[in-house]
Amino acid sequence: MKQESKALQEAAKLLSRRVDSMAFNRPPGAVIYNPLDYAWEPFAAYTDRYGGGKKRTLFLGMNPGPWGMAQTGVPFGEVETVKNWLGIDGRIKKPREEHPKRPIEGFDCRRSEVSGLRLWSLMKERFHDPDDFFRDHLIVNYCPLIFLEPSGRNKTPDKLPKEERNRLQEACDIHLKQVIEITGAEYLIGIGKYAEKAFMRVAGAMGKTIASILHPSPANPAANRGWGEQASKHLEALGVWVCE
Repeated sequence: MKQESKALQEAAKLLSRRVDSMAFNRPPGAVIYNPLDYAWEPFAAYTDRYGGGKKRTLFLGMNPGPWGMAQTGVPFGEVETVKNWLGIDGRIKKPREEHPKRPIEGFDCRRSEVSGLRLWSLMKERFHDPDDFFRDHLIVNYCPLIFLEPSGRNKTPDKLPKEERNRLQEACDIHLKQVIEITGAEYLIGIGKYAEKAFMRVAGAMGKTIASILHPSPANPAANRGWGEQASKHLEALGVWVCE
């Protein structure tokens, strides 16, 4: 294992322990998932295979989606893409609590996460081979937790009560700084404005290029109008990618 892969895993384990020790006020029926716990094996496989070496560009998401990383342990981990393009596998355990409307089925999950499918489809189209993409890029998430309301709806970290949000942010900021230092990335690209703000907070004085691309979520109307083309053009304008 390359030293960067090992360092990324050690940093992730520390973050996982920190967030697991936090108390969150939850109504009956609300559930919190931590894929860095029950889906550690595929996450470790992802970092083993693709996290080694220095990177030019670091992409950052907000937190896991219920049909993506929550199922596979891989950031934006749409099941078919993780299995068939990234070639990642591993044992998925059951979380300590399970939401009946968002069961953890791992690689047997038949639901597709649209955000992950759009994101990885762009990388597949652009680079064809995952090793070509990961030679200079890495995709990570800011927060490892997914907060599920009693209805099954995903409650994003920015919607937490202030005290809980600040406590979680402190731990995630420490981890993000470690990831930036481990990867040595010069381009820090938030997948959405929330992630860009996290980069600005953590690395605003580091002399890095910090920006964001449109989040690929179908809940974002602009993302439903040629998301991949929009993201590509923006990354080319930033100098992250060379115009084809």
